[in-house]
Amino acid sequence: MKKLMIAVAMMLASPAFAADPMIGTWKTQVDDGAYAHVDIAPCGGVKVCGVIAHTFNDQGEYKSPNIGKMLVIDMVPNGDNSYEGSVWRPSNNKIYIGKIELAGDTLYMRGCIAGGLLCSKQTWKRLK
Repeated sequence: MKKLMIAVAMMLASPAFAADPMIGTWKTQVDDGAYAHVDIAPCGGVKVCGVIAHTFNDQGEYKSPNIGKMLVIDMVPNGDNSYEGSVWRPSNNKIYIGKIELAGDTLYMRGCIAGGLLCSKQTWKRLK
């Protein structure tokens, strides 16, 4: 047991397991009258993914069928506070090429088609 604890501590101390600055809970921008809180966490290797945790509309929090679904998919860091992967847009159930730029507590999200030539943008704010 002691050897296992030492091995785990060594792995957690290595750079591969360092906390990614995108990890946390983010508030999306309003899209089609609603917004969400998205929990971003590691999802394999260096990738991060985001799952819808709470949904809100002009009446307040509501139970959307999209709660628990992955919105940010397999984002890989580029090393310069930018990420590439995929994003899902619930309002039309389509997956797009995803690009993210992180600046402190602001996340600039783009969902793109045509190899990244046409993009829709959102700005998210960190909640925690």
